[in-house]
Amino acid sequence: MKKHPIDPVQKAKEHIARHSYRISTHALQRQKERSISLREILYVLKNGHHEEKYSSFALKEQTWKYAIRGKTFDGIDLRIIVAFVEEMVIVTAIKITKRKS
Repeated sequence: MKKHPIDPVQKAKEHIARHSYRISTHALQRQKERSISLREILYVLKNGHHEEKYSSFALKEQTWKYAIRGKTFDGIDLRIIVAFVEEMVIVTAIKITKRKS
């Protein structure tokens, strides 16, 4: 397995500061379905942590897809998947819910 070549949280912060990001059509759909705002996504990308377990190398695109997880300013637990090409691409946003036992 390939090793992660970068710190995705630091790189996300850099892209956000430069407004060098875009949201995929898939992520826009998930935002709407899950009632997640762009402000919440950007907050998690800047304040979350890299979740290596959910990051993966996409062979077809020859790029890493990184999972960044954190809580929004109002406590919602999110996992955001991003990829870095010339800009940061927000691939999807997932609300993390605890399973009931």
